[in-house]
Amino acid sequence: MYLGLDLGTSGLKGLVIDDSGAVQAEATAPLNVARPAPGWSEQNPADWIAAAGTVLRALSDKVDMGAVAGIGLSGHMHGATVLDASDKVLRPCILWNDTRAHAQAAALDADPQFRAVSGNIVFPGFTAPKLVWMADEEPDLFAQAAKVLLPKDYLRLWLTGAHVAEMSDAAGTSWLDVGARDWSDDLLAATGLTRDHMPALVEGSAPSGGLRAKLAQDFGLRAGIPVAGGAGDNAATAIGLGIARGGQGFVSLGTSGVLFAATDGYAPAPETAVHTFCHALPDTWHQMGVILAATDALNWFAGIAGASAAELTANLGGLQAPGQALFLPYLGGERTPLNDAGIRGAFIGLGHATDRAAATRAVMEGVVYALVDCQQALAATGTRLDTLLAAGGGARSEYWLSALATALDLPIQVPQAGDYGAALGAARLGLMAATGAGADAMPLPPIARSFDPVTDKTQAFQDGYARYCKAQSAIKDLT
Repeated sequence: MYLGLDLGTSGLKGLVIDDSGAVQAEATAPLNVARPAPGWSEQNPADWIAAAGTVLRALSDKVDMGAVAGIGLSGHMHGATVLDASDKVLRPCILWNDTRAHAQAAALDADPQFRAVSGNIVFPGFTAPKLVWMADEEPDLFAQAAKVLLPKDYLRLWLTGAHVAEMSDAAGTSWLDVGARDWSDDLLAATGLTRDHMPALVEGSAPSGGLRAKLAQDFGLRAGIPVAGGAGDNAATAIGLGIARGGQGFVSLGTSGVLFAATDGYAPAPETAVHTFCHALPDTWHQMGVILAATDALNWFAGIAGASAAELTANLGGLQAPGQALFLPYLGGERTPLNDAGIRGAFIGLGHATDRAAATRAVMEGVVYALVDCQQALAATGTRLDTLLAAGGGARSEYWLSALATALDLPIQVPQAGDYGAALGAARLGLMAATGAGADAMPLPPIARSFDPVTDKTQAFQDGYARYCKAQSAIKDLT
C-alpha cells in the first residue's frame, strides 16, 4: 500500500491506496489559521506535526500500516517556515494568503531578473518577499535563519530528517529557475540568502529520503520506506486526477479557486499574472490562474447570513440568468489577473428584491467571473483547455458547476464518487517513488456526469461578466 499526506490550510488528510490505486483508508485532522493583524495569515508548524500524528494513529486503526511501501506529500504552497541551525522554528509560518509583504513583493517584481528567471510575477503571497519582510521587520529572527522550508517539506523533515523540496512547490517561491528546475543563486542573493538556506531539490515522483525508525515504530510503519518528493497542492490534485498532458485541466473550487492547465512545455507569460510552475513529474510544467477566495467567499457570506454554505446552496434550483446584484470576491486581494493585494470585495446593485437566494447566487457568480478572468489570462499565453475536471469542496454544488460551464463555455466533468484530490496525488507519487512507475500510475478517473454550457444563458453570463469587469475597474481605487 501507499500513503499520501496532504497538508491543507484547514486540515491534514491521510489517504492509503493499494497497488491498484483503490482507496483503503482515510483520516483527517483539523487545523486553524491565526490572523493576528489585517492581511496576516499564519499557522504554527507544531500543529502540522500534531495533526500528522493524529492522522497516522487513526489510519493504523483501519489498515495494517506495515504494508505501506511508500509515502507521498502534498501541501499548501508558498508558506515560509523558517528554521535556525538546530531546526528550531523561528516564528509561525507565514501562509500563502498572507499579504503583509506586498511592498517587498512589488520591489522584487520591479527587478527584471525575477520575472525573467522565475517565469512569474513576484506575488505578495510567494515565499521570497516574506523573507525580505522578515529582514525588514524582524531582523534578529532573519539573522538566525538557516533553512527556509515550504509547509509540506517541514513534514518531510519530521518524517525523514532531511531538508528536501521538490520542483512544483519550489516554483512558487520566486527563488527557482523554473525552466532549469534549479535554485537561482542570483534570485537568492537579491533577497539576502544563499543556496545554503535552501533544501535540496528532487522531482516529485523521486525518493527524497527514508522514514525515520522512531516514527516507524510509533505508527506501525516500516523504517526506511521512501518518502517521495511529492507536490504542491494543485500539482498533487492534478496527479490525483490524472492530468499531466497539454490540453488537460481542472477547475478547483476550494478555499481558493484554481484554473489549472497542463502544458506541453515551459512557456511563461508573467505579464498575464498566470502562474507557470513545474509539474510534479520530470520535464513537465503547468499553468494556473489563481483567485484567492472561492469557497472562502461563500463561507464568508454564510457567516453573515447565519446559515451554512450547504444550506444557502441547497435549494437554488436550475441555473438562472445573473440578476442585478453583483459580487466581487476580493476579500483579501487578488492574484490572477489583477496582482493586487490591496483591492477588496464589494456587493453592488443591491435592491429591495435582493433576498438571501439572490445574494447567494451573486456570490457564486462573482467567483465564476473571477475564474473567467483566469481563463482569459491563460488564453492570452496560448494555453488551450480541451477538457476540464471539477475538484474541491465547491464542486459538490451542481448550480455552481452549471454556472461555471456556461460562463467558461466548456463542459465540466465530475469524477465518480471517490477522492481524486491532492491526498490521492500524494499517494500516487509515493507509489512512483517506491516502484519506479510513471504516468501509468495516474489514470484519469471515471466520470459520473458532465455539466454542459446552458446555451440559453450564455449571453446573460457574458453580459454579467462585462458588468463585473467594469465594476472591477470602478472599485479598484475605492477599496
